[in-house]
Amino acid sequence: MFELVLLAREADVDTVSDALMELEALSVSVEDADADTEAEHALFGEPGMPAPRGGWDRSTLKALFPDEPAATEAATLLLAQEWAGDVHVVAIQAVEEQDWVRLTQSQFAPVEITPEFWIVPSWHQPPAQATRVIRLDPGLAFGTGTHPTTRMCLRWIARQPASTQAQWQRVLDYGCGSGILAIGAALHGARDIDAVDIDPAAVESTLANAAANGVQLNAGLPDRATGRYPLVLANILASPLKLLAPLLTGHVAPAGHLVLAGILERQAEELQQAYAAMCRLEVSDREDGWILMTARLGDTV
Repeated sequence: MFELVLLAREADVDTVSDALMELEALSVSVEDADADTEAEHALFGEPGMPAPRGGWDRSTLKALFPDEPAATEAATLLLAQEWAGDVHVVAIQAVEEQDWVRLTQSQFAPVEITPEFWIVPSWHQPPAQATRVIRLDPGLAFGTGTHPTTRMCLRWIARQPASTQAQWQRVLDYGCGSGILAIGAALHGARDIDAVDIDPAAVESTLANAAANGVQLNAGLPDRATGRYPLVLANILASPLKLLAPLLTGHVAPAGHLVLAGILERQAEELQQAYAAMCRLEVSDREDGWILMTARLGDTV
């Protein structure tokens, strides 16, 4: 394996990246060329918001090729382009072979929801104290348990008294992603679970994850959600949650629970106003700038 290392301006990064993929690079990564210097600047944005800038002034691009001739030919062809005058080759170097699957897996450890409730990738053994476990590997659909919004929803489910969990004869997970919330509810006694999403890939992921966890649920597009449910879960984002307020509250059974996530702390008041005519939303949990908002239908402002 050989690595072609290039230096490019911010304006050229996308073009260079696309060209490298056209030249059959196995992968392309982009880093701040000024990292660990006084010229370094972060691209972090507020949670849920875009970064203040799209890239660094100077970027290092690293492209992997199967052998040295392929890396050299790619560099030659790329630098011959008229637009590549400000692109420079830094190195063409051998890369030590690595077990990329094992390296990726090492980045995902078991996630604690409560001391007894854990999310555990398939390549890990559950902790000894875990009495409930969701087996879930990172995939394309949102919801692996590593994000605060997912953890807060699952904590809320796990911390409800048994008398409340016993009332979950029907549950709706709206915007199910990986199906993790629906699976978590099932592990805590929920029955007749509908998990819906606008993305067919999320529906497929939910069905696969449910099967891997021995959970039965109904997964499909949003029109599968019908009638009222004692528990409605929606971990999306604030804007769609506001638009969906009549629909989501309309699915909650009398005295049922509505659990909303994907909301920043600064968005609490606008969510409360959007739902005020239908229920009284309260902040039930906080983590890393995100909040969990819940309501009991029948409770209004």
